[in-house]
Amino acid sequence: MKCYYAAETEAHDPKFRLTYGKMQRNAEQAERATLLLAALDRLNLPVTVPPEAPRAALEAVHTPAFVTFLETCWDEWKDLPDAGPEVVPNVFPRNAEKTYPKSIVARAGWHMGDTAAPVGPNSWLATRRAADCAVAAADAVLAGERAAYALCRPPGHHTSADVAAGHCLMNVSAIAAARLRTGHDRVATLDIDVHHGNGTQDIFYDRADVMTVSIHADPDDYYPFFVGHAHETGRGAGAGFNTNIPLPRTTTDDTWIAAIEGALERIASYAPGALMVSLGLDAHENDPLKGMQITFDGFRRAGALIAAAGHPTVLVQEGGYLSPDLTTSLESFMTGFLGRAG
Repeated sequence: MKCYYAAETEAHDPKFRLTYGKMQRNAEQAERATLLLAALDRLNLPVTVPPEAPRAALEAVHTPAFVTFLETCWDEWKDLPDAGPEVVPNVFPRNAEKTYPKSIVARAGWHMGDTAAPVGPNSWLATRRAADCAVAAADAVLAGERAAYALCRPPGHHTSADVAAGHCLMNVSAIAAARLRTGHDRVATLDIDVHHGNGTQDIFYDRADVMTVSIHADPDDYYPFFVGHAHETGRGAGAGFNTNIPLPRTTTDDTWIAAIEGALERIASYAPGALMVSLGLDAHENDPLKGMQITFDGFRRAGALIAAAGHPTVLVQEGGYLSPDLTTSLESFMTGFLGRAG
C-alpha cells in the first residue's frame, strides 16, 4: 500500500480551544503525526512525499474565497493592533441577510464555524500539504493501486465548502473523494470518525454522484451537535444518497461493526467505482475525546471488513488524538485492512 505524508504538516500546532467556557490546549497537536508514523513504521509501510496538487483540486470542493482566506488570513491578522498568536473568530454571521466583509476579524467569523480550528503562521502550509497527500493517494488509486493511505493533519471532515471548524481546515476527505470522481462516475465515502462528517455531508448533500455515509456518536450530546441525524438523507438530486448512523457514546465493538457492515451493504448497492474512507481513530476507548468504546480488535475487524468490500480505496486520516494507544489503533486497523496476522 502506498502511504503519503508531508513533514510540513507538523508546522501546524494550534494552541487555542474553548471547551465549556474554558480555554484549553487544542487537541489537534503536531505529536499526532509522530504517533501515526510510528504505526506505519511498525507495519513496514514507507511514506512517500507527495507533489504539490493543482489548486483546481482544492477548489473542486472549496470556494476560491475560502482557499484564499486560509492562505492569507494570518498575514492580515498579525498586523492587527495587539493581535493574538492565532486567528480565532469572535463574531459570526448568523443573520439571514449578510454581506461578505472586508475586515479580517469579520472574515474570520465568516470562514470559521467555531473556535476549535485556529490558524497560525504555518497553518496554510500544513493544510495545503495535507491536501497534497489526499490528492496523491487518490491519484495512486486512479492509476491502479488497490488502496492508498494519506496521513493528513490537520484533518478535514468538519469543513464545508467555505467554513472551517472542529480542528479542520481544508476538507482533505472531500478533496480526495472529488479527485476520485474525476476517474469514476460514482464515488462513495465512508466516515468512521467518532464525530459526524458534517463538512463532507454538506459539500456533497445535493449530489447523486458521491454517496456519503457517516457512522458517529449521536450529535444530540456530541460535536458537531446540530447535524448528523438519521433523517438527513440528501437534498434535490442528492436525495437518498446521504446516510447517517448515529450511535450512543457507550457503543462497543459489536454494535459499531454491525453499523459498518450495514454501511458497506448500502455502499455496495450504490456500486461505486471507488471508495474514500475518512479514517478517524477517535472512537477508541482511550481517546481523550471519549466518544465511543472501541477496542484495538474493533479497529482490526473494521479494516478487514472495509478491505473485503473490494472497492479501490483511499484512506484519509481524520481524527484520533493524543493517547499512547493512537499508534496501536492505526496499526490494528491497517493489520485488518492488509489481511495480516494480528
